[in-house]
Amino acid sequence: MRILVTGSAGHLGEALMRTLRVQGRAALGLDIVASDFTDVVGSIVDRECVRRCMQEVDGVLHTATLHKPHVATHSRQEFVDTNISGTLNLLEAAHVRGMRAFVFTSTTSTFGDAMAPGAGQPAVWINEEVPPISKNIYGASKLAAEDLCQLFARNQGLACVVLRTSRFFPEPDDDPALRAHFADGNIKLNELLYRRADISDLVDAHLLALERAQSIGFGRYVLSAPSPFSRSDLQALRSDAPAAPARYFPRFQLIYSKRGWHMFPGIDRVYDSALACRELGWKPVYDFARGLQALEDDQDPRSPIARVIGIKGYHAGAYADGIYPIEA
Repeated sequence: MRILVTGSAGHLGEALMRTLRVQGRAALGLDIVASDFTDVVGSIVDRECVRRCMQEVDGVLHTATLHKPHVATHSRQEFVDTNISGTLNLLEAAHVRGMRAFVFTSTTSTFGDAMAPGAGQPAVWINEEVPPISKNIYGASKLAAEDLCQLFARNQGLACVVLRTSRFFPEPDDDPALRAHFADGNIKLNELLYRRADISDLVDAHLLALERAQSIGFGRYVLSAPSPFSRSDLQALRSDAPAAPARYFPRFQLIYSKRGWHMFPGIDRVYDSALACRELGWKPVYDFARGLQALEDDQDPRSPIARVIGIKGYHAGAYADGIYPIEA
């Protein structure tokens, strides 16, 4: 199977291209940005470009997208053009081609306001059963693209798997207040408890989805590092988050204190990736326990491929708030 990887110059696209090449698998990288992993410089909005690329492949890993940081720099129409119309172009060409598998990289941002508990309410348990409530054009456009995938699976018989990925970008956090109070590594290790995944594990999930798409038909999965928490922890996580991980990792506070690190005072949601583990056979490796051990051993908790790819940023220019054009 030769695989089309859209967004091949991006974080996940590059990680997929690197992995496929190491495995000796045929892959075609498509991106609007030239890179060592881009074979075709072009846009998914360009129907003819998409059609040409589809003539050479049997499966699609669709990671190309406008992201949340682009909300400040791109119009809503551009989000519609790229995230919705671009996905439609790929789906239509995949159907005409008789594609074996189509994997769409979505985001947990589709849940939007469903992840925002009210005052005094416990943290929210986020799995595939939670109805999304879009709060910006990014989430709305990704959710619409997901629905297009479901439509093509239902009406055209195109095997489609939607993967709602949690945070995995290495860039500094988009919240300046959080950056002011926590070291970058501290933030990211905290997030492995409930809302982050390593890019290496996400690559594994995408390749598993590609292999199993035919048997699944259509599936939608949340991808995040396995959390130690259960629903019984949700109230405590909201009101006293440092106490919750201490029950599962008695040494965590000692290890953190040696670095001057802290747990967030409160956690508002927990992503549950159990369905992806069951149905895709996904076995993520880079969780909080591994990261905590790496911290104690004075090692980098990230996977080798995450370290190689590093920070790319989201825009060509710099801003008063670093890589972000506005405060999040």
